[in-house]
Order: sequence, then C-alpha cells, then structure tokens
Amino acid sequence: MQQPEARASLDERLARALVPFFDTATSPLLLAVSGGPDSTALMHAARSGGARVHVATVDHALRAGSGEEAAGVGRLAAELGLGHTILTWDAPRRASGIQAAAREARYRLLAGHAARIGAGLVLTAHTLDDQAETVLMRLMAGSGPSGLAGMRRERALAPNIRLARPFIDIPKVDLVAYCEAHRLPFLRDPSNADVRFARARLRTLLPLLVEEGLNAARLGRLAVRAARDDAALGQRADAVLSEIAGGEEETLRLDGHRLRREPEAIVLRVVDAALDRVTPDHETAVPKRLERLESLVLDALLPALAEGRALRRTLRGALIEADDKGIIRLTAAPPRRAGGVRR
Repeated sequence: MQQPEARASLDERLARALVPFFDTATSPLLLAVSGGPDSTALMHAARSGGARVHVATVDHALRAGSGEEAAGVGRLAAELGLGHTILTWDAPRRASGIQAAAREARYRLLAGHAARIGAGLVLTAHTLDDQAETVLMRLMAGSGPSGLAGMRRERALAPNIRLARPFIDIPKVDLVAYCEAHRLPFLRDPSNADVRFARARLRTLLPLLVEEGLNAARLGRLAVRAARDDAALGQRADAVLSEIAGGEEETLRLDGHRLRREPEAIVLRVVDAALDRVTPDHETAVPKRLERLESLVLDALLPALAEGRALRRTLRGALIEADDKGIIRLTAAPPRRAGGVRR
C-alpha cells in the first residue's frame, strides 16, 4: 500500500506537469485517453480543469472488445465530470504497417475533433519510457539529431491546434502507481507485448540495456540534448537560407558558392528546408530519408559546386539543378509517366 506522502508527491508532480498547459490555454483542451494507465492518470489529474477539459478515445477497431473498452473510458470520464467522445477509425486497413497507419489515423481523428469543439491543444500521456523507446528506434534507423531528439514536448498538430505531452519526463511506473493509489481501473493493451511489432520487440531488450547503464533517464537526456543542438542548427540554417535564396514564382534559386562555405551539417539542413519550400506536400506521401539527402548533398551537389560542373537530380518530388556558375535552382519535378519515366 502506497504511503500517503508518496501519493501526495505523485499528485503534485502530475499537477505541476499540467500547470503550464492549463495556465496558458485560452480555449478548451482535448485529452487523448486510450484507457491505459498513462492516459487514465492524465484524465484523472486533469479533472480539475472542469468544463473546458474534453476527453476523446480513438477506437481503432483492431481487436474484439475495443468498442467496449472505449465505452469504459467514457464511464470513468463521466464519473470524473468530464465529457467524452469515441472516435472510430473505420477506414480500409492495409496488410502491413498497421501500427503506423493507426497512429496516423489517431492524430487525424483527434485533430478533427479538436477543431470541431474549438480546442487549441491536444494532450497525450506519452511517458519517459515512450521517449526512450522512440530514441532507440530512431537510433537503429540511423537518424541524425532531429530524429534522436525524439518526441517533442509540444508540436503543431493542425492549423491552430497544438499537441502537447506533459508527462514526457515521468516514468511509466509512476503513472501506474498513481492509478493504483487512486484505485483507477485501467487497461493493458496486448499489442504492447506482441512481438510482431518492432516496438514490442525492443521492450524485451530494454532490461539488458539497463544492466549496462542505458536506462530511460539517460535516453531521455540524450533526446533533450539532441533537441537543443537540433534547434541551434535549425536556426542557423534558416538564417542562411534567407540570405542565399531568391527566385521567381515556382522556382527557388540558391547561391551555391555561398552555400558551400557553410559546414556540411548546415548545408544539409538548408537543402532540406529548400526542398520543403518547393514541394511542401510531398513529405506526407514519401517520408524523408537522411541517407538520400546526404547522397544528394555530400556525394553530388557539393562536389559539383566545387568543380564548377552542372548537376541535375530529383529528390522528394523536386528537381534540383546546379549550373556551372554555382547557381542552384529547385522546382517541383514534372509528374511521372506510367513505367516511371518523367514527362
């Protein structure tokens, strides 16, 4: 049985984590609650927000009984005096990548519901453990600083709507203890232990890493440090892009000779940002790959600029051309014909 002082300490920690979001919110807040211990603790701790706090549960309909589980969240929300809505994912399912598709659908449904109720902020209950798993998965995928920064504490979700993770520094075990101390019922998602999924397989390795000193807290600190460096690099890249960019409608022109005086890390980010500016919608269709950007910039573009050679490449739906005078032009690439040949 948890001691009263320990319970009070947990209550205070969760309340402090929520204060910045309650104090700055000028519109309703939407809580994403699945019924697990993390989001159940979030809902209970946020109940003091009263009428301006709304709860939504996304029913992915991926297993039998998920609808009743979502309804159970609604009953607990009602006991806490909070309104609750079930958002059902009823789109056709792909045979592979189901977890990624479910995650994308979840955020889309939450953003849509937030817009309908006028909520400017969506809160999720991601924990320090979730952050550690994310950092490890991105490390294994070969991510750079942006990826190793993990999940951001706050980010844009949709126009005029932000997503925040107030518990990102709190270990999962503390949220389980909070639920147990307050006698809150919670669910355990069987997919969390399903070894068909990479994140579940990774969880089986974590105890071995902890024995070597690589625990969630250290991975969380790595994410904080990577985010700090990522922000500094991003600010410098934005400044360089503003300095060297110009052009007409539908064409972005860069001063390649000025660009190549920057460190490679900055050049990569400038070209990345330039690609986003030219084809802003392409990222949603084809995920960014750091290796492809490095191949373009480090293996092709910078050597061509140094040697005064012309270059023509495509990446992420953009056509990148450098002439022998060091001018780089980026435009949207023409659509492909059937068979993969561009028109």
